[in-house]
Amino acid sequence: MGASNLTLHSQKQKDIAAVAKVLAHPARVAIIQYISSQDACICGDIVDKIGLSQPTISQHLQVIRSAGLIKGSFEGKSICYCIDVVRFKELQNIFNNFFNTTAANCC
Repeated sequence: MGASNLTLHSQKQKDIAAVAKVLAHPARVAIIQYISSQDACICGDIVDKIGLSQPTISQHLQVIRSAGLIKGSFEGKSICYCIDVVRFKELQNIFNNFFNTTAANCC
């Protein structure tokens, strides 16, 4: 199998792929939905609400954070997470543009 050449792809294509990877796992979708439904940053109750182990939640949070969908800040010994609203709106525009132009001439 050959290696892929990522220089062939635009930044928008890379962004879509990165977010698609995040959304490809139902636990990550559940975490994003839970965080986005809160009025404040979430510090420690994600494990209780999602029902997965702390290490598993941490791993998923890292993937979500790497894609820029959430922000984290330290409060005491805890990391508190919230949705990165600016990044969400940016990605919403990228996805809307992608879906509005991709399927326009399909048979």
